[in-house]
Amino acid sequence: MSQNIIECSDDVRHAKPLRHAQYFTINEPFRLEHGGVLPSVTVCYETYGTLNADRSNAVLICHAISGDSHVAQHNADDDPGWWDIAVGPGKAIDTNQYFVICSNLLGGCRGTTGPGSFNPETGKPYGRDFPTVTVGDMVEVQRRLIEHLGIPKLLAVTGGSMGGHQALAWATRYPDLVGGVMALATSPRLTSQALAFDIVARNAIMRDPHYHGGQYYDKKTKPEVGLAIARMIGHITYLSPEAMSQKFEADRFHPRDVPVEFEKKFSVGSYLGYQGQKFVERFDANSYMTITMAMDLFDLGATPAELARALAPSRSRWLIISFTSDWLFPPHQSRAIADALIANNLPVTYCNVRSHCGHDAFLLPDNLAVYGELMRAFLANLRGAPLEDAIQPVPDGLGNAPTSIFHKRRIDYERIIELIPDNASVLDLGCGRGGLLARIKKKSHHRLIGVELDEAAILTAVRRGIDVIQADLNEGLRAFANKQFDCVLLSQTLQAVDDVEGILNEMLRVGKQGIVSFPNMAYEPLRRMLADEGRAPKSPGLLRHEWYNTPNKRFLSIADFEDFCRAKNIRIHRQIALNTEKDIEVTDDPNRHADLAIFVISRD
Repeated sequence: MSQNIIECSDDVRHAKPLRHAQYFTINEPFRLEHGGVLPSVTVCYETYGTLNADRSNAVLICHAISGDSHVAQHNADDDPGWWDIAVGPGKAIDTNQYFVICSNLLGGCRGTTGPGSFNPETGKPYGRDFPTVTVGDMVEVQRRLIEHLGIPKLLAVTGGSMGGHQALAWATRYPDLVGGVMALATSPRLTSQALAFDIVARNAIMRDPHYHGGQYYDKKTKPEVGLAIARMIGHITYLSPEAMSQKFEADRFHPRDVPVEFEKKFSVGSYLGYQGQKFVERFDANSYMTITMAMDLFDLGATPAELARALAPSRSRWLIISFTSDWLFPPHQSRAIADALIANNLPVTYCNVRSHCGHDAFLLPDNLAVYGELMRAFLANLRGAPLEDAIQPVPDGLGNAPTSIFHKRRIDYERIIELIPDNASVLDLGCGRGGLLARIKKKSHHRLIGVELDEAAILTAVRRGIDVIQADLNEGLRAFANKQFDCVLLSQTLQAVDDVEGILNEMLRVGKQGIVSFPNMAYEPLRRMLADEGRAPKSPGLLRHEWYNTPNKRFLSIADFEDFCRAKNIRIHRQIALNTEKDIEVTDDPNRHADLAIFVISRD
């Protein structure tokens, strides 16, 4: 096992006293959703940064199962926090700009009322008598804390995994109190497989002979083996197969010699044993059972319709992030959340970040350059201060600025914008870095959203203040309803898609009107090059690519597209032909003299 194999998200967590902890007590009976009542609730929390004068810069961070209030260091002398990579001065959640709050969950064991707390009725810790709590109960406690702090509305709520569940609950239960939601590696409910792992973990604790019916706090022995096994099971689910192979395959039979009482014949065994034993030092078994049960009970719906209804109350702007190798909270569950938000016409960005780290990816630095920067940009957008100017020139791959006629996909922008009705809702298919939508946004259109596959392009678009859904156009637009948008754009993307007819059908299903632009392959210089020189056609500007690096898969002409529309009963409302080399509109034989065409189309 490599020397850094012990490094994981748990390595920055500890049981040391929380030097910057603050406490708030709800001094009245707190009624729980499943019928229990707590005579009072004490909340342990920490804050970072400064609350501004109008109290509008507060960001609530919700931790997952084993977290606590110590999300980040307060200063150089402080102990590390569990999300130091993302929270702090100049970081993604910048404490120079935002007032950050993080509290220990109800049912936890790091200062907030939980099973280890004193039960006034018995004079002993609650233990197994601690009542069932839900994510909703946890969020209500957080709401009381936010009220106590005098914050009228949160700029954002964020969390990963079970922390994402809390963020979802905030947005649906208290929609007027949340400006934005950043939900990472989360789900509307656990899969049956994920639920099964939690059940096994709880059974490992309960069947430990030292569990003592949950009243082990005054005993010499505690359910340390059961809790360690529960955590070992958890760590298996947090890692991806790729991460497991990378960490353990090379030295499978050479485990690290760590002082654990579990099997360590294999390197992966010594890792799991180490993590399990370390977890016992800082966590309470009853809290683990209480919190995992709350997560398992969380359920926003099993079907798209149920999920859409559950999310309908939200008034927030959303950022949903999943990770490709996460099999505990698989990406399709995050995409289901995004789809439900789309169905409710709520502003949402979704990105499935390429990662080999598994579920723990949102806690690790490997992909921070993507998910961290998406969070930074999203928070800036919530403040109304996008990180990049909407129409700031962004060089293309060849260094050409968007104002250059040699910059691909830029010359038709102003013409397309002129064709879009005022206050129209617009969907841009293959939006790239959001350049066109950013310009359209200047006209204050009703609702704008892009669809894009490329991760880097999505980040740039979000930095420009644009909402983007990551999706492959070749797979259709299933998330969007019939006639959901006034106008759907396909700007110089048609020639690069696999299923031309399919995407145009989807475009005209989703939009009341479509605007399509594409390079005209019947442009006269291209004809001459093929006929006279016998070479693959190219010309300066839009059609400059070599045969081996062109993004184009379809080589259509203006005449071809006109024929297609007639054959498929597509109505052409208007067409514009441009010569991008000369920067002029072409009216004389456009199929010969134009290198770019724009069509406004619909289907009744």
